[in-house]
Amino acid sequence: MDCSVDGAEEVENDSLTSPTGIQSPVMDRNPSPPPETADGEEDEDLDAIGDTVYSKHWLFSTLTRLIHMVTEHAEKDSEGQMQLPDDDEEDLCRVWDMAMDKDVAGFLQEFKATDILLGVIAKSHCPRLTEICVGILGNIACFPDTCLTLSQNQDLGAVLLLLLGDTDPPTLLETSRLLLTCVSQKDVSSLWLQRIRQQTSVHSSLCFIMCSSTNTDLLEKVGELVDKLFDLDEELMKSWITAQPSEEEEDNGESCLDVASCLLEAAKQLRQESPNGLEVYLHALQLLTTIDEGIQVFAAPDGPGKAIWDFVCGVVCEDLCQPNDPPVVLQEQKSILVQAFSVLQALYSCQEQWPSKSDTSPSLIATILRVLQNHSECKDDGTNKESTKDEQLQTLAEITAEFLADIFNQITKDTVADLVNKGFLTEKTCLTAAGSLLPNFKTSFQHLQLMLAETDPQLADVVRKQFPD
Repeated sequence: MDCSVDGAEEVENDSLTSPTGIQSPVMDRNPSPPPETADGEEDEDLDAIGDTVYSKHWLFSTLTRLIHMVTEHAEKDSEGQMQLPDDDEEDLCRVWDMAMDKDVAGFLQEFKATDILLGVIAKSHCPRLTEICVGILGNIACFPDTCLTLSQNQDLGAVLLLLLGDTDPPTLLETSRLLLTCVSQKDVSSLWLQRIRQQTSVHSSLCFIMCSSTNTDLLEKVGELVDKLFDLDEELMKSWITAQPSEEEEDNGESCLDVASCLLEAAKQLRQESPNGLEVYLHALQLLTTIDEGIQVFAAPDGPGKAIWDFVCGVVCEDLCQPNDPPVVLQEQKSILVQAFSVLQALYSCQEQWPSKSDTSPSLIATILRVLQNHSECKDDGTNKESTKDEQLQTLAEITAEFLADIFNQITKDTVADLVNKGFLTEKTCLTAAGSLLPNFKTSFQHLQLMLAETDPQLADVVRKQFPD
């Protein structure tokens, strides 16, 4: 493919592997204007990019210097790692920041900056330089027009997907950000999805990152990318969940990375560090439960279903909606609770096929009851009228009620007695639970009543009086 600095030389695949580099600085300010020209105000107006104060001349000279720098290094020491001088790094970071401006992004496209940056990436033996170039492209892609032009570059598309196999976390972060930006824009998403389906290394590269990285920012962005891909392309999701080792992998003794297990490993890493990132991974797992292929994998005796169940139960019971939390905590946790309960409800039906199936823990049922109780109190509280109009809270209440119905439909007398003895099933929570089960889950309500009659007749009478047949 033709994508060298000047667009004429072939890209070598092995030039895409770089050792770990320096983390990107956090940009928390607008970029400083580039150095002024010396020709007066009129020339400055002609030199300005659009309505900005940024200089065309400065941008030209910076990119030209970049081309010369990379070319000279390739001619002198094509295999050695290149060091990026501090002044050049500062100028390139300024271009990176400038590219967030729509006028600058458009001007960079007109100046064929995409081809220049692609050529630099192909020749780069400097992780930091590769990261910056991909970051600039990521900012250019934030605008529909420039994203369309960028996305139509076939060579760039191929190189970016191969970069997912890089070993430098900052480069992987910027590559994932760029790909997420592109697949999120409707005019070009189908083009990128087609490329990703055809490039089988994307699946293994992303799985490797999820199961091995400890970089929180990288795991968050990769999770967002995988979640978006699953949301947009069900066939892609099916192919990844059912992927088998290729002949080449088997010959090399390599195992195919299971995408569900990789999602679980990343979720474990983010559990304490990033609630938002954890929610993204729970949503990706939830999407897998919406297809038959996913349920079959989760139900398999040697599949990841039991491990995912145990992990999500731990999150729900230990991290969310604790006994001392006020009811309004649901406003903060409603989104992640929706994802968690959706995953658990789907996995609940798989338990019969797991070798070590156990009864649903009382602490999980207690959390479900607490969520329903808190929702009821939020809804009835006259100072919190907005909660009755909150669609996500309503969705949480519906999913929680459905999950409770599944559990209560086959709950044992011993489990009910345990819930009562531990103070989880009180008159208050029992009435709330009964109210959530009726009228849609009458069978579960009747089974609960039967178990209560055998374990706590007094509580059974309270429920019967409140909800007579």
